[in-house]
Amino acid sequence: MSQRPMPGHKGMRNMRRPGEKLDPKAAKRLLGYLTKYKARLTVVFFCIKISSLVSVASSLFIRTLIDDYISPLLLNQSQDFSGLLKAILSMGMIYLIGVIASAVHPQIMLRISQGILKTIRDEMFAHMQTLPISYFDTNSFGDVMSRYTNDTDTLRQMISQSFMQLITSILTLTAIFCAMLSVSIYLTVVVVICVAFMLLFSSKFALLSGKSFMKMQQSLGDLNGYIEEMITGQKVIKVFCREKKVTEQFEEKNSVWRKSAADAHTYAGIIMPIMNALGYVMYVITAVIGGFLAVYALPNLSIFGFNVLTLGSISSFLLLTRNFSGPIMQVSNQFNSIVMALAGASRIFKLLDEPSESDAGLVTLVNAEYDCSGNLVESNNRHSGLWAWKQPHPDGSFVYTKLSGDIVMDHVDFGYTPEKTVLHDITLYAKPGQKVAFVGATGAGKTTITNLINRFYDIDDGKIRYDGININHIKKSDLRRSLGIVLQDVNLFTGTVMENIRYGDLSATDEECIAAAKLTNADSFIRMLPQGYNTVLQGDGSGLSQGQRQLISIARAAVADPPVMILDEATSSIDTRTEAIVQRGMDKLMEGRTVFVIAHRLSTVKNSNVIMVLDHGRIIERGDHEQLLAQKGKYHQLYTGKFELD
Repeated sequence: MSQRPMPGHKGMRNMRRPGEKLDPKAAKRLLGYLTKYKARLTVVFFCIKISSLVSVASSLFIRTLIDDYISPLLLNQSQDFSGLLKAILSMGMIYLIGVIASAVHPQIMLRISQGILKTIRDEMFAHMQTLPISYFDTNSFGDVMSRYTNDTDTLRQMISQSFMQLITSILTLTAIFCAMLSVSIYLTVVVVICVAFMLLFSSKFALLSGKSFMKMQQSLGDLNGYIEEMITGQKVIKVFCREKKVTEQFEEKNSVWRKSAADAHTYAGIIMPIMNALGYVMYVITAVIGGFLAVYALPNLSIFGFNVLTLGSISSFLLLTRNFSGPIMQVSNQFNSIVMALAGASRIFKLLDEPSESDAGLVTLVNAEYDCSGNLVESNNRHSGLWAWKQPHPDGSFVYTKLSGDIVMDHVDFGYTPEKTVLHDITLYAKPGQKVAFVGATGAGKTTITNLINRFYDIDDGKIRYDGININHIKKSDLRRSLGIVLQDVNLFTGTVMENIRYGDLSATDEECIAAAKLTNADSFIRMLPQGYNTVLQGDGSGLSQGQRQLISIARAAVADPPVMILDEATSSIDTRTEAIVQRGMDKLMEGRTVFVIAHRLSTVKNSNVIMVLDHGRIIERGDHEQLLAQKGKYHQLYTGKFELD
């Protein structure tokens, strides 16, 4: 019977995600982040408004320049240029103010964008810590990373460039529209009709472009996930000579991304040239109609009343027309950045909207001690050596139960999906100080049981009790703090050896970390490193052997000093001689603790108090080593080699 891969399994992490869609509310949510920068945005809007007014003033100045200065000089052949020079100098000052305003607001927006990205990344990372293990089991690590890098970078471009350009265009269009009405309402209507046609055209491509950009971001995340997986498994690729195969798969995924990116940018790229061409058409139409009105001296209507179009008025209006179509084309030019950013924002908000791991537990874990009356009470002494469960009582007081490590699974059923149960009627009793071992073929459900004890997943039926308390009533962080886990796959973090060991208990002293290393026989090889305990590990401890990395992981669990230990193939990466040394240290570590051991190497579980033999999610045999051998069942087959583990 095939089962769903265990959490963290590559095949599970790379399950195909359901299709993601562009979130129409993404833009509104992004605007919410801007509210923290109201003061700065006020300065930005003021600068943009000044720039827009300068742009309009320069266009209207053409009418004044032609009608009031150039035409009289030409018609009257006057040689007095003083008025013209004063007008030009005045306009030069206005331009200078516009240049200063245009230089200030991009710098402010750049800082605003970086501040928003920091806030979003902080929220993403903080929320990611609250997500259940199942999220990371079903999402590629590379795809999650892509949301922190590629998707947030698209937001930076949009906020610092496209958003500012959009605001500038809106303010500029508003100012220009008012200026156009002051020149000619008839010509303004012509421009509005042409612009409406341009917007209708661009909206057709907006829908196609939005879908394409969303697909592009999805395929980019998938590509990043594949790259991350191939880098992690590079040694395996070399060993099995799969370079050609993985290259072909990479090229296939890269081709999917290339096609989706090409489609997205094609749709977005079509808009700008055609909008530009339509802008020239609008310019020509406006010039023809304006010339017709001027030549035949037809009445012209403006917001100031009826008048006759002059040469200066037509020149100013044509310049306003170009300035009016310019912002529209600029928005079209930034359209691909806007849509791509919204696609990235949709993916980011999808992560932020993932439901956090639920936790209704009220029972907490505290340090405890006995008072003079022999009652168990809470203690502030971290080294009291005694732990207790703190349970709220209906009368408002608290009840303290000594943490002893008594774990019971009572008729537990569980399935990763509702339609498929992988654990059937699991019942076991682990008394304090007992060593319970799980053996069986791969996929039998050994690791799944320990995941349920940690509440990485919640059971479908039955009960799990910890010192008589239903684990659903225990706060998850306190439950997991009472459990020490040593996994087969070791994860070390960038930092010193001492910091990696202290990861098990951040309040542990150097002496306690060294004592934990000595207990697990890691001290000798650590002292042989270049800087001993201060040696900096990088790349997940790539400079160490697999066995050395595992020893540090075991020391990390030892310094946490938990009452319950879970060893998931903890010594599988250590050679036989080192295993014997480590086993003696682990025996000391396990003294007085409840221990769950998962092992394929049956020699490591011979001294267990109870051995559970699992097959297809069921416990088919239980007993100690001698009892199971005497039964001549599956364990006897496994131990004698008559039946090999999968």
